[in-house]
Amino acid sequence: MEDLRIQNVDLEKFENQREHRTEDFTSSKALVVRRGAPFRLSLQLGGRPFNPNTDSLTIKIMLGRLYVMMPVTFSTKVSTSHWKAYMDPRGLNPQRPSIFIFSPATSSVGGYKFELCLYTQNGQRKCTYGKFILLCNPWCREDAVYIPFEDQREEYIQSDSGLLFMGTPMNLAARPWSFDQYEPGILETCLSLLQISPQHQKNRRLDYQNRGNPIYIGRVVSAMINSEDDRGVVKGNWSSNFSQGVNPSLWTGSRDILRQWAQSGYSPVKYGQCWVFAAVMCTVMRAFGIPCRVVTNFNSAHDTNGNLVIEEYYTETGRKLNHSRDSIWNFHIWVECWMTRRDLGYGMDGWQVLDPTPQERSKGVFCCGPAPVKAVKDRRIDLFYDIPFVYAEVNADVHTIIVSDGRVLGYSNDTERVGSFICTKAVGSPRPQNITRDYKYIKSPTSTLRSRSSTLSEDSTSTRAGPSKGVAVLLVLDKAPVAGEPIRFTVKAINKQSIAKMVKVHLNAQAKEFNHSPSDTIWENHSVIQLAPMEAKVIQQQILPAQYEDVIGDNLINLAVVLEDMNSQERVLASEEFNIASPQLTIEVANEDSIVANKEQTATVIFTNPFSYPVSGVLTVSGAGLIQDRVRFRMSPLRPGGRAEQHITFIPTMAGTKMLQADLSLKKINSTIRGFKMVFVSRA
Repeated sequence: MEDLRIQNVDLEKFENQREHRTEDFTSSKALVVRRGAPFRLSLQLGGRPFNPNTDSLTIKIMLGRLYVMMPVTFSTKVSTSHWKAYMDPRGLNPQRPSIFIFSPATSSVGGYKFELCLYTQNGQRKCTYGKFILLCNPWCREDAVYIPFEDQREEYIQSDSGLLFMGTPMNLAARPWSFDQYEPGILETCLSLLQISPQHQKNRRLDYQNRGNPIYIGRVVSAMINSEDDRGVVKGNWSSNFSQGVNPSLWTGSRDILRQWAQSGYSPVKYGQCWVFAAVMCTVMRAFGIPCRVVTNFNSAHDTNGNLVIEEYYTETGRKLNHSRDSIWNFHIWVECWMTRRDLGYGMDGWQVLDPTPQERSKGVFCCGPAPVKAVKDRRIDLFYDIPFVYAEVNADVHTIIVSDGRVLGYSNDTERVGSFICTKAVGSPRPQNITRDYKYIKSPTSTLRSRSSTLSEDSTSTRAGPSKGVAVLLVLDKAPVAGEPIRFTVKAINKQSIAKMVKVHLNAQAKEFNHSPSDTIWENHSVIQLAPMEAKVIQQQILPAQYEDVIGDNLINLAVVLEDMNSQERVLASEEFNIASPQLTIEVANEDSIVANKEQTATVIFTNPFSYPVSGVLTVSGAGLIQDRVRFRMSPLRPGGRAEQHITFIPTMAGTKMLQADLSLKKINSTIRGFKMVFVSRA
């Protein structure tokens, strides 16, 4: 009889990936499984039947030059800390035996190889080879990234789309983003990010050993997303000149960025800003199996000297100046990853801040975190990593100073503006989830977002009023500004003394980018009013669309009022920075309650022109798991108030909740109008 030999090894890819919740990685050629759980290989043997009394199997698992060699036993008992290979004797098929391979919940993330060898009774050795990719396992209680709720695992691991919140707390702008972790080649590119990191190049053995720790992975990825110290993914650019690359506002997902990086031989992709860095990092961490979400900190401080004070300077007529190295970004975006912190002891498990935007060095490298959110709240600056920097981002005081010819004319302090609202996308919903209280102790019993109302009150956090002796001023937007409508706001001038006053009122509006001081004045108004003793006078003002349309898009507006007591020369200032809500694209999907994978569907994208002039542009429609390649359409000039519709067809390839995105790039105003639609795809 012909001797026993291995004809084939079936990796049982469909069944294994279904069991390991990696079935959406269908485009990966390798088997993709999660650590802390067994997966099965089926052997096709030739010749005589397998005899467990005289024949034996061994398997060698290799990650780089690290390896573990083990016999294939008939004991199904596993240890959570050791690799194990076994056959179940109860269901042994001598011609097609199944081997189960169990990996510890501390195993390193990476692309593995295995060598399976058969030793026969006559001493012959016959081997076969294979590959698999091992990821973290948030379903496994022994894994450091275990998160106990299924809806959170669906949101923070399995979801391949999300929303990035921008703008201002009173006027949130939700930007759709496609994380794309299941798109062809993306998982392999994420793994290559670890391979070309400085840590791997310096000591490959140590890097492989450390990859079992999500803390280590988080720091490596945080550094590798930006390109300041290495061959990282994205090159930052905070100027207004993007001629050598792509304007960061034009990216809609991670796929194009990661593919371009890999195809270029790992040259940095130009360009990114904070939301691009964070969104791409979210893709990588979810691909690795580490729960991750994108977080926005509104009014985020960058405190360069560590004194927890940000100084802002204004002229006596309300124009904001660029006089300080410190700055406040209207919003800053980072990620949080869920993991245990056994290195820090009790109480620091849970969400950890990781920030790939290159701002400050951490141990000599441009990365940040993981900083436990609980440690930030309690100002545990004695713990790792980078807690003082994150603490300042959400807690610094703002000193506002009015200057003229080097003289200080007025001064105020705001202790609530920085970190006024911190949010992330809610689980299973497009709404923002307020997580401010996770980061800081809030004095007010009401939420920061609710307190930003349109009603005029002296304690409203919408005002920036400083202490004064004779006069006071409040500034409140009547409602959240919307493109195509006047920006209406109210100034309340208050005489706090029992004598009449003549007061100059200076109003100034400047265009600004989210991370810069304002630039040009787009609107101003100067007047003189008389205030009777103890009188409070309300002044209604508006900025017309024609006066701000040139700066619409991703720009914001800094609006300031300075009140000048003409007798005492006392000056007080109030200010507000706000965004103008862009018009939205509407997406309607036919028969949206019965969308099935691999069956053609139709959708309609609708745009109504809110501007006072005709617009034209290019419409782009995309959707991971819905549309294989994005499709583009040219939109003819559309008159003011006109409505345009574009019909598209698509064939979903993946089941689950997916995002259909549409972006309309307008030519005249250099702006992008966005829209999205969440659709649920049933299996065929």
